[in-house]
Amino acid sequence: MRTRFHEVRLLLAPAIAVTLALGLFAAGGTANAAGPAPVGLGTVAPFAVLAGTPAVTNSGPTTISGDVGISPAAAVTGFPPGTVTGTIHAADAVALQAQSDLGIAYTDAAGRTPATVLAGGTLGGKTLVSGVYSAGGATLGLTGTLTLDGQGDPNAVWIFQATSDLVTASSSAVRFINGAQPCNVFWQVTSSATLGSGSTFAGSILALTSITLASGVTLNGRALARNGAVTLIDDAITGATCSAAIATSSPSASPSASPTASAGASATPSPSSSPPASATPAASATPGATPTARPASSPTAAPSLPPTATSAPTDGPGSGPTPGVLAGLILLAVVALLVSRRSLRAIRNGADR
Repeated sequence: MRTRFHEVRLLLAPAIAVTLALGLFAAGGTANAAGPAPVGLGTVAPFAVLAGTPAVTNSGPTTISGDVGISPAAAVTGFPPGTVTGTIHAADAVALQAQSDLGIAYTDAAGRTPATVLAGGTLGGKTLVSGVYSAGGATLGLTGTLTLDGQGDPNAVWIFQATSDLVTASSSAVRFINGAQPCNVFWQVTSSATLGSGSTFAGSILALTSITLASGVTLNGRALARNGAVTLIDDAITGATCSAAIATSSPSASPSASPTASAGASATPSPSSSPPASATPAASATPGATPTARPASSPTAAPSLPPTATSAPTDGPGSGPTPGVLAGLILLAVVALLVSRRSLRAIRNGADR
């Protein structure tokens, strides 16, 4: 009886080892998929540019898609020649509330943990998956290209904590692959942010002090300064919005169909040439003109930066076991199986004698 029990135990040992190996692999995959929640922007979300004091200044034909605001100061200069597709809020109640929500968002981003420390604050040449990243006391700098890999998840979020300044070199770029979106990238900057000339940047910059864009910068995101100024020179800023077509594939047709449907709905009052026949044709003619003017202001979705492929190695927090580790675990299970079978054979031979 004891011999049989020992035989069963020897046979169970490799099965347990294989189960543990597969369990570790599954747990690793789950940890890799999990990521931080997005930073809530509140009423600051419609703003492409927001400053504190003394001013929002612009030189040249800068284009801004989104609102521009400043509070508590009121100076917004350089528009024109710059153009704003949105509303300029200068020291009004909307800008005041946006600054309040910016403070909340900034504190939220700064407090996210755990954070992976980027050695030397260097971003260039890296491919990063969703997570929280910190400069670790150094200046957070980008020279070359930073690639953000969504790993097939359009809701993947990146939070970068610049414990000092954020500085990007001329012609540097942030690229997106595998479903990553600029609307889910947040840059918390403890001091000031400076984007180099001709650079392509993405995400919402939440700076404690000031933000400066050199000439020819393309920003798919937001330049939000809590206390200081925002300075622009012939730049292009598009407030980043998440693409519903990517995030949820099923209702992809609804965002585009919605405006056309509303246009059609607002056009139906126009055939209210039926009421004219009832009493006063002149009075019912005016309602027909009012709704037809409404569809002209249908909102346009902000474009996202085109994804580009990259062969750079993927890095990021929470990565599960690598294929090499998994292979090692399976090999260990196989060795345990062979040893147990040999031991079982030896026991049986001893019993036969």
